[in-house]
Amino acid sequence: MIKFLTLSLLIAMFASCESDPETDVIVGNKTTMKIDRLYDAGEVMKGEVITAKFRVTNTGKYPLTLASVKPSCSCTVSSYPKEPITPGESDVITATVNTDRLGTGTLTKHVNVTANTTPSVTQLKIRGLVMNK
Repeated sequence: MIKFLTLSLLIAMFASCESDPETDVIVGNKTTMKIDRLYDAGEVMKGEVITAKFRVTNTGKYPLTLASVKPSCSCTVSSYPKEPITPGESDVITATVNTDRLGTGTLTKHVNVTANTTPSVTQLKIRGLVMNK
């Protein structure tokens, strides 16, 4: 009998809870985004700095939070919006590649974006052809 009463009390407590949109966002609701995943730099001269810009648009119902944007190597540096992107809005992730620190030939660099999306990690790619001066 006590188990029945305890169970009934728990069910009543959970049934009376209402969703708070402010709290829902804080605990990490998933959203969706649209982003071009490839930046083609074409032919660049060794020593040039490639600045790849990736436009990211929140296509979901909740604010898009970019938790981290990590390049695959030290020759690439990234910057990204630290504030959440509201639904329907866009912002830019920028990645710069210093080709002076690279050899010549085909260039392929990756940047991993971690966000409140499914899947949580999206890989961006920068490609090009580094030529001698």
